[in-house]
Amino acid sequence: MGLEMKPIGYVSTDAKEIPRSWKVSNVEGVLVIDEIYLEGLNDIKPGDQIYVIFHFHKSPKFTEQFMRIKPPIHDQKVGVFNTHSPIRPNPIGLSILDVLDIEGTVIQVKGLDMVDKTPILDIKPESCP
Repeated sequence: MGLEMKPIGYVSTDAKEIPRSWKVSNVEGVLVIDEIYLEGLNDIKPGDQIYVIFHFHKSPKFTEQFMRIKPPIHDQKVGVFNTHSPIRPNPIGLSILDVLDIEGTVIQVKGLDMVDKTPILDIKPESCP
């Protein structure tokens, strides 16, 4: 079974240091979404929180050696599925970001844990209306 995903946009940030998790991040940047999705961004507004699903495009290929890793917050190795590690069998990330502003297809956000030019796969509301 094949699986194909196409990015809907990308992250843009000037930040040089990116935290490993959105939970501890104050980094600001923008999500630049492709114009064809403009109508789909209706109703996102400042003050909202959004789930952003993205591709860890700079991560090395996952191998068995990454099944257990030692994250910075642990003193021993733990299973990869108990971490926020970007080195995963499927290099997909999930963050909850605060929407600061939105203009057209550009969403200004806070809480980035993604590097500049990270491909965005999807956006979902943190809570449905």
